[in-house]
Amino acid sequence: MTLTELKYIVAVARERHFGKAAEACYVSQPTLSVAIKKLEDELEVKLFERSAGEVTVTPLGEQIVQQAQSVLDQAASIKEIAKRGKDPLSGPLNLGVIYTIGPYLLPDLVRQNIARTPQMPLVLQENFTVKLLEMLRAGEIDCAIMAEPFPDTGLAMAALYDEPFMAAVPVHHPLAERESVSSDELKKETMLLLGTGHCFRDHVLEVCPEFARFSSNAEGIRKSFEGSSLETIKHMVAAGMGVTLVPRLSVPSGALQSRTKGRSREPEQIVRYLPVRDVQGGEPTRRVVLAWRRSFTRYEAIAALRNAIYACELPGVNRLS
Repeated sequence: MTLTELKYIVAVARERHFGKAAEACYVSQPTLSVAIKKLEDELEVKLFERSAGEVTVTPLGEQIVQQAQSVLDQAASIKEIAKRGKDPLSGPLNLGVIYTIGPYLLPDLVRQNIARTPQMPLVLQENFTVKLLEMLRAGEIDCAIMAEPFPDTGLAMAALYDEPFMAAVPVHHPLAERESVSSDELKKETMLLLGTGHCFRDHVLEVCPEFARFSSNAEGIRKSFEGSSLETIKHMVAAGMGVTLVPRLSVPSGALQSRTKGRSREPEQIVRYLPVRDVQGGEPTRRVVLAWRRSFTRYEAIAALRNAIYACELPGVNRLS
């Protein structure tokens, strides 16, 4: 067997489709299929069940694919050890970031990284938490910036900061003149939510769990609307369609210093951002962490990335060491 064959079976197990696996491995489907058939013949076992439009992994195949991933990780570690001997920080670092962090952290982080470690460019991937965890396990990315909680997958983690939520309301809304707003007050409003799959949606529902019950045919209850991104939802807030919660770093620079009601159509100038207080006087937050595989050998790269993150401005968050 070869490392290439092991790479192919891991790709098929991940994609559940020979064509997509071949595309991910940059080879033709016949090439991939022949290689996998050769490996099955050598091992004298069937790794995949093939049917019309569907590929499933056999029980024994699951164990072999898991071991194959371990072998590929170890092979990659050999290359990384050799590279570290020359320069521990040389070569790109594949970084994943969830959608509700990327647009607000990455501009400053990329600048800090270039200034500090120009020999280690960041290869960036934005995605949902679940997908980033899959990519970490498969070795497709080296590390990821995500928000807790997420399933315990045996990853190494370093806490970066606790980020408070803020309420975004139309500037002419009655709440806009307040210095802060409570979660109980938000429950009376039309809440705009991110679509299913965004972990920040779950965070909002933790603050206002009543919205989890909303549906289009619910009687006597205000309906929630779903947006594809935080920026889209901010435009919906500006249009007066409702209110929402946003992470602190997504608040536009200067939006908290001025309460002027201008005539500009820019959402950051016609949306008011308010701290959220719970019954005990605290504020809801999310913990942002950096996660990586324990088998990842570029420790210096992880440390350099953390230093670059800590060098970012990160207004309003509680930095964690």
